[in-house]
Amino acid sequence: MLELQSQLTGLEMSVQDLERKLEPLGYDMGGGWEYDHGYMDYKIADDNGYQFLRIPFSATVGEIGNGNATVVLGTPFLLSHRYETGIDQGVTAYSALWNQFSSPEEKDGYVEQQYIREGVMLIRELEQTLLT
Repeated sequence: MLELQSQLTGLEMSVQDLERKLEPLGYDMGGGWEYDHGYMDYKIADDNGYQFLRIPFSATVGEIGNGNATVVLGTPFLLSHRYETGIDQGVTAYSALWNQFSSPEEKDGYVEQQYIREGVMLIRELEQTLLT
């Protein structure tokens, strides 16, 4: 995990506005939320694992699941997970299921420079989208 400094940290808004503005840019909340907090994720890459820009948020008013909560954004961060090595990569339905649900080799892996650069550009885009 690598935190990225941003003017978004501390921004308060409705969860509906957050989703409405970020989903067209490729962000997804999906199942990544609880009633008091959650994340908007942007998948940067999925080579030998996956790399995400993650925007954390916490409810300040209401609950996330009811659709009318107010949230405050936390510090965005890059998240890199690497898949386990040594798993049979054969083309079978079983191996595909196994790889899908296998634990990451590194849950908090090293973030490569190319993803840091892309993350910084994505943060600037988010600042323009949410702060103007």
